[in-house]
Amino acid sequence: MAMIQNDWLEPLNPEFRKPYYAELFQFVKEEYATRKVFPPADDIFNAFHLTPLSQVKVVILGQDPYHNDGQAHGLCFSVKPDVDVPPSLVNIYQELHDDLGCDIPNNGYLTKWAEQGVLMLNTVLTVRAHQANSHRGKGWEEFTDAAIRILNEQDRPIVFILWGSPAQKKAAMLHNPKHLILKSPHPSPLSAYRGFFGSRPFSQTNEFLERNGLEPVDWQIENV
Repeated sequence: MAMIQNDWLEPLNPEFRKPYYAELFQFVKEEYATRKVFPPADDIFNAFHLTPLSQVKVVILGQDPYHNDGQAHGLCFSVKPDVDVPPSLVNIYQELHDDLGCDIPNNGYLTKWAEQGVLMLNTVLTVRAHQANSHRGKGWEEFTDAAIRILNEQDRPIVFILWGSPAQKKAAMLHNPKHLILKSPHPSPLSAYRGFFGSRPFSQTNEFLERNGLEPVDWQIENV
């Protein structure tokens, strides 16, 4: 596991010393040693590596990583460039096109967003191959809740984009009046038609950032 080295380390450090994290670490280590697990071990903390705490201006919360071969690389909703775009991300791109007129790219590699201050955090950071939610309830939720509390305490405006009911439950932890919380149904094909389409999260985010003197996000993902 490539450990967190940037400015996330100090506020998250207390978590690494808690009993739940010791149990989680042992569980994850054993899983990687004996099973096929995603993402690759060095990518587990990619959301934190690519988006330092001081640069976070938007948070997108996912659930657990994609569980098919070669998809997950540590950012929620994102897949590696040579992998088919998953259905939820197809719908995200459609909403992005309808909202901001962005072209729909030929890949699902969202690192460009992360490098602009969009923290793309799953609430569970690992998963067994082909078994969705197989690492739920093992301790990752406690760890990512700690990260969400740290973000809530930041004395600057941050946009939280909460898609679907598991993400929306985290709103109870967000009570800083400086932040903007955007909620809608999940972009999954099962729920996108219930209000995800037409929710305009991307334009609302950029309008809020600009109102607060921050650089808007360039949401356009380029073709590869």
